[in-house]
Amino acid sequence: GRYSDLPERFPSIAHFHSVRLNQPASKFYNTDFLKSLCDLWNYRGSGMLNLHGSTGDIILLGTTTEQLEPIFFEVTHVMDQDIGGSGSNLRTPSCCIGKARCEWALYDTQEMCYEMTNYYQDELHRPAFPYKFKFKFDGCPNGCVASIARSDMSFIGTWRDDIRIDQAAVQAYINGEYAPNAGAHAGKDWGKFDIKKEVLDLCPTKCMWMEGGELKIDNAECT
Repeated sequence: GRYSDLPERFPSIAHFHSVRLNQPASKFYNTDFLKSLCDLWNYRGSGMLNLHGSTGDIILLGTTTEQLEPIFFEVTHVMDQDIGGSGSNLRTPSCCIGKARCEWALYDTQEMCYEMTNYYQDELHRPAFPYKFKFKFDGCPNGCVASIARSDMSFIGTWRDDIRIDQAAVQAYINGEYAPNAGAHAGKDWGKFDIKKEVLDLCPTKCMWMEGGELKIDNAECT
């Protein structure tokens, strides 16, 4: 329950505010920022943090009313970090690691998340909706931020036009010039690489096959 509604009975938690901070895109932090954040919350709040909420925000758990304005000033003016969305409004957009470190990213999730966050600042800071609303940005169908399950509007990277196949690279893979699975299982002799057994037969929609020594893909069936 919210014991702060009964300050006479529970004076030690008469105030119990939680603060949401807008996390950086893909949640990249350096140690200086994290140390400053911990120092701030040890001084102004309970010292308890949640990295991160299901929306993605940095959650600062527990402080008193008179600390809210100093926290806001230090976060925005000293740490260059904005507050996140809470309540019946747009929640803080979040994205996967995208092109920063992932070879599968099909668009720049960080840039899109940044642009949408700035464009909808008013909707983030001033609750005006009947219920919360979330954007999430997945760079590919692997869905590392679970945009379908955990947001109201999903942005998922996918192929444009037909899938492009480097047939020379496929042949090099078949001939053993490239280590299967990037060499992850190189500590044991697994025998000759079998593209049918290890790739084609594992496709859930069976959209790939070999024809005339070339890899073929039914684009409409590829998920």
